[in-house]
Amino acid sequence: MDWQGWLTIFLTLGVLTTLVFSRLTPDIVLMAALTVLSVCGVLDAKQALSGFSNEGLITVAAMFIIAAGIRASGGVELIVNLMLGNPKSLRSALFRLVLPIIPLSAFLNNTPVVATMIPAVTRWSKRIGVSPSKLMIPLSYAAILGGTLTLIGTSTNLVINGQYQVLTGKSGFGLFDITMIGLPVAFVGILFIVFVLPLLLPQRQSASEQFADRKKFTFEVAVAINGPLEGVTIAEAGLRNLHKIYLAEVERNGSIVTAVSSEEKLQGGDRLVFVGETSAIFDILRTNGLVPSDNQHPVIEKDAPERCLVEAVVSPHCDSIGTTIRDSQFRDRYGAVVLAVARNGEPIQGNLGSIELQAGDVLLLEARPAFVTRQRVQRDFLMINDLAETRPNHSRANLSWALLLGVIILATSGLTSMLNAALIGAGAMVATGCCSINEARRSLDLTVIVTIAASFALGNALQISGAADFIARHVLSIADGNAWLLLGLTYIIVSIMTEVITNNAAALLMLPIVLAITGNLGLNPEPFVFATMVAASASFATPIGYQTNLMVYGPGGYHFKDFLKVGVPMNIIIAITSIGLIPFIWPLSN
Repeated sequence: MDWQGWLTIFLTLGVLTTLVFSRLTPDIVLMAALTVLSVCGVLDAKQALSGFSNEGLITVAAMFIIAAGIRASGGVELIVNLMLGNPKSLRSALFRLVLPIIPLSAFLNNTPVVATMIPAVTRWSKRIGVSPSKLMIPLSYAAILGGTLTLIGTSTNLVINGQYQVLTGKSGFGLFDITMIGLPVAFVGILFIVFVLPLLLPQRQSASEQFADRKKFTFEVAVAINGPLEGVTIAEAGLRNLHKIYLAEVERNGSIVTAVSSEEKLQGGDRLVFVGETSAIFDILRTNGLVPSDNQHPVIEKDAPERCLVEAVVSPHCDSIGTTIRDSQFRDRYGAVVLAVARNGEPIQGNLGSIELQAGDVLLLEARPAFVTRQRVQRDFLMINDLAETRPNHSRANLSWALLLGVIILATSGLTSMLNAALIGAGAMVATGCCSINEARRSLDLTVIVTIAASFALGNALQISGAADFIARHVLSIADGNAWLLLGLTYIIVSIMTEVITNNAAALLMLPIVLAITGNLGLNPEPFVFATMVAASASFATPIGYQTNLMVYGPGGYHFKDFLKVGVPMNIIIAITSIGLIPFIWPLSN
């Protein structure tokens, strides 16, 4: 193996290490790797950028739009509302939850399905008297299991199929080829969710319940009438950049001033609402011109059209991750004030301004009404209780499902390719008004798309440079040529990689190595490719391994160890099922 192969191996190890131990996002890390490979001449321009034109990637983008059409038209709610109902027990509730989610996720991208379901499940849990901590992990797991049922169930399946076509020159797989292993995997997973998870999941308050008493997070003072602070700005009064607290809102003549500007002038009788350490009220009251407020009717409990109280989860894409609330200039950047933060199922006490935000944190925000609309574009936060949510146009729900059925018929009948069927479906969703052009644009997750495209470059380099063959020979020596053991090693390696980096990157990095292994031994590559697909999707043990796990992390009030407690057994059971059954479905030898 020459220097290009060694460079590719060291670069791959560097990418894996960076993704595991740094806060850099996968798209940035993998684009940096693409740049190195191109500049050093390991790949030419066409090879480095081939991922951006790959059939699998474009199909993923089209499926994002189709999912947006079904979501925007209320298609998801139409199915879910019919099936959730009023269960009499927790196991009945879990069964009613997974029953619609698994088939939904078989044909729609998991992320929008779970994003739509989190607020619905939160409301449903209150109605049926079940803690969200008993339902949120099952929601994510059901979506993951559903993704293993079809080729379009998850972006991972589509991009593996696209890369497989490029690397082998073969026609790829059909829409339901993976279903033969996906069905038994989903069946075993459902049994585990319904009968075992109730024993393992914690009984814990959600962040919504912990945020219910807003008075715990705020305190009030008033501006003295005819006092020295009348006509003085917030900044001039020394009420900005306080150490332990900050000003959230001002009540003035029955109206609310939210996300208060530093240049806002105080008036006599104003009631100032502060957030932070309540012990600081004594320091504030030492300010000449501020007096105790009448707390019989707290301002924060009043309904006001100027205020929009929302609960939001910090997404992995949030620009403020790793910085404190104060240093991120949260109020100015987002037009919202943080009232409380919950992490690992518990509110964080103390100085809010000094809290470093992490992905999965749940925030209680007082926002301007435009905040929610803006976040549907920016995606820094996932709304749990979206008070300004645009209501779906349910009149097109049936049409959106009909269009998806049309895509499935086109793709399975052989009339056209999966790519063309998806493109036709995406165009039809927009043309019929199931989703608007803006909603279609917003559905395209640029981070995911760039991550996938850049992963293709590193996968290509592993094959072209000879690094994949080099790694394959060493894996073969460990397995001593045993095909079944190789299948198990393939599954386990992909599964472990998926838990610590993105599932798409894990799958695309392993695929060239898998093909090199099967090529060297003359084995049938199909069972190994399907094992890679299932292993890359079946990520249950950590909240960072799969995006839907992170999405339910905060709303469920979970600790990291909760995922380990329930996810490791789930991983083991799904692995045993997959490794045990795949050789009986597809022969390991040609």
